[in-house]
Amino acid sequence: MNSKDIVLKSLKHQDIEKVPVDFGATAVTGIHISCVAKLREYYGLKKLPVKVIEPYQMLGEIDKELKNIIGVDIEGVFPKNNMFGFPNENWKEWKMPDGLIVLVPEKFNTTVDNNGVTYIYPQGDTNVFPSGKMPADGYFFDAIIRQEPLDEENLNPEDNLEEFKIFTDEDIAYFENAIRNASLTNRAVIATFGGSAFGDIALVPAPFLKHPKGIRDIEEWYISTIARQDYIHKVFEKQSEIAILNLDKIYKSVGNLVNVVFVCGTDFGTQNSTFCSLDTFRNLYMPYYKKINNWIHKNTQWKTFKHSCGAVESFIPSLVESGFDILNPVQCSAKGMDAELSKQKYGNIISFWGGGVDTQKTLPFGTPSEVREQVLKRCEIFSKNGGFIFNTIHNIQVKTPIENIVAMIDALHEFNSAR
Repeated sequence: MNSKDIVLKSLKHQDIEKVPVDFGATAVTGIHISCVAKLREYYGLKKLPVKVIEPYQMLGEIDKELKNIIGVDIEGVFPKNNMFGFPNENWKEWKMPDGLIVLVPEKFNTTVDNNGVTYIYPQGDTNVFPSGKMPADGYFFDAIIRQEPLDEENLNPEDNLEEFKIFTDEDIAYFENAIRNASLTNRAVIATFGGSAFGDIALVPAPFLKHPKGIRDIEEWYISTIARQDYIHKVFEKQSEIAILNLDKIYKSVGNLVNVVFVCGTDFGTQNSTFCSLDTFRNLYMPYYKKINNWIHKNTQWKTFKHSCGAVESFIPSLVESGFDILNPVQCSAKGMDAELSKQKYGNIISFWGGGVDTQKTLPFGTPSEVREQVLKRCEIFSKNGGFIFNTIHNIQVKTPIENIVAMIDALHEFNSAR
């Protein structure tokens, strides 16, 4: 069986010959650029600058050589434009604040102020206000809120819909080419098309727009999910209509060459609780999740992927009812998200993508032996009867010791070799 076969078998909750692995196929299962560079050095690969494929979080490209070493089974397809609204093309060198030389897209244009803060610009246009900033001692960008003063009596939902467009023929051609190339790897293909992330707080500030209108302040958006629900419903309703039109266009172009679609990355959990009540989730978000997932399951063979960090155990039955096939990342350190209990309660009705090792304590601050022990234990728990794709709990962060990352990879190989 090739990688694709193994992944699909696992997602059908069948026993698998090996635990399938993802690193770098989505914006929530990646590795910080500095750690990718250290991995290449550790494994003796040619010393080359690594590409920044997601500049918001400064995630590095997991190239073909590294994928083979790690044993990656998933190939990712991303939108043409990244989080700052420009395409990943025409690469150039750029120096990180710590001196690391990396490759960034042509329109990755920055300025630095007197305090050493680096600013990045939407669509690479330095004539407009920056949409992201990196502190002098930082390693990734934070969004800059650029919300205009709100006129409560004249709020227009269309203002929060300006980023959602029906795909052009050029957009479809881009995705078709990327998906067909990804399918040639014999890995399972997960595609992020964009447009179906309802209220994703990373996207609300619109770092990709030059002059975002509407409700763009994060605090104001959360207030709106309680105080302006009619407004939010109007945004989500139109957004879902556009998303389905785009999904239909893509499916007609590539069919079932896509295996998994990243539907939404909206977080609903903190370390100890949820951001909103279950009633709010079911009333405000769930109708649109069901709408998207129902269309996908009726018309395609694609599996649907939902990302949410935090203590979301109480939401899992509703996520399943919403039609999601996959939950990522399974934050086992959050309240109620214990690995063994999660697998026992929900392992037969939803697949877990992630949760293979803790990125808050064990991977960044533990010893290699502690990393190995946790990886082996999590693989043993989550892999029973399939329904598991190995990844960490969210992206591997900067300053994670290289010996711990290697210990994780070695433990994966050890577990799979013993099966």
